[in-house]
Amino acid sequence: MVRRFLPWPAPALLAWAAAWLLFVALQRAHLPAAWALLLACGLGTAASLLGGTWWRRGLIAAGFPLSLALTGAAGLPAWAWLVPLALLLLVYPLNAWRDAPLFPTPPDALNDLPDAAPLEPGARVLDAGCGLGDGLIALRQAYPLARLEGLEWSRPLRWLCARRCPWARVAQGDLWRADWSGYQLVYLFQRPESMARAWAKGCAEMAPGAWLVSLEFPVPGVQPHARQQAPGGRAAWVYCTPREGRMSDTTKVTTVSGITKPSITAE
Repeated sequence: MVRRFLPWPAPALLAWAAAWLLFVALQRAHLPAAWALLLACGLGTAASLLGGTWWRRGLIAAGFPLSLALTGAAGLPAWAWLVPLALLLLVYPLNAWRDAPLFPTPPDALNDLPDAAPLEPGARVLDAGCGLGDGLIALRQAYPLARLEGLEWSRPLRWLCARRCPWARVAQGDLWRADWSGYQLVYLFQRPESMARAWAKGCAEMAPGAWLVSLEFPVPGVQPHARQQAPGGRAAWVYCTPREGRMSDTTKVTTVSGITKPSITAE
């Protein structure tokens, strides 16, 4: 919501100004320089969540400490400049970088998903790698009667997501180690390289006929059950875990009413 009303580079400028104001105020309050740096960098790192892309988030978080270093406004020991890096690693842990950076799901991206992947009321739905909760919000619009759950590796992001989405159960953990067997639908917005692994995990753990949904990135070499074009040009790829006699390897894809669906061939 904030990104809609603050076009780039306004979020960066506001974040840098706020960090500088906080730093100067803490210095005038006679707080040690290292503590002033820590708190001001913490504000900048938190504000980096307003960035719409990975490089913008990094620019917002790095702007204040970089400008401070260039101006020489604070006499700090060399180790103090590790503080901004430590804060970034806290919010964006290294093992999470192997999956997707913090890409938000557009609010209306999944509205048509029930047409391709119908669910019974009370079905369990997982947003695997939920970040700040944009995917959970989009899933709630699509499946208002589902039991929504989120899984996020970063503890700060999990905490923020849980407060943004109090109607969902949000846990901290590794999406690749989590058990997907109890879910009727798992949603991901990952990297292209992650999708083969996600499909293998879904087929191994989820019940036959369950749904795996990927925004933007298809599973390589696997025919989707459906492909939906979301507002803004993003595609939602819908996969159904295999059932005996459900589909052959020669499944063909057809388009009906804007939703791309395969024709089913019994084995």
